[in-house]
Amino acid sequence: MGIRVFVASSSCSVAIKKKQHDVVQFLEANRIEFEEVDITMSEEQRLWMYRNIPEEKQPAQGNPLPPQIFNGDHYCGDYDSFFDSKENNTVFSFLGLKPRSATKEAEL
Repeated sequence: MGIRVFVASSSCSVAIKKKQHDVVQFLEANRIEFEEVDITMSEEQRLWMYRNIPEEKQPAQGNPLPPQIFNGDHYCGDYDSFFDSKENNTVFSFLGLKPRSATKEAEL
């Protein structure tokens, strides 16, 4: 299944759109394979996302907002967690992926 980024293509929020774009752009730039899942196009996917975010990671009020990131069925985190991992250079660990070696990166 791999990395899945849950997004909302029809969001009116500029902040949400920027966060979604930041995650997708980072993954593409680092050649990390992922699937973008649009929760506005599938009620089933939206409900799956809501049900699979751990209770302690749920917002105090309302529903969790995109982007939400999973590795298969394992919840990685939201944008704030992603951003922190990016700043700390721990994105591969955050995503549950093995870090790439320098020689592999040179081959790509």
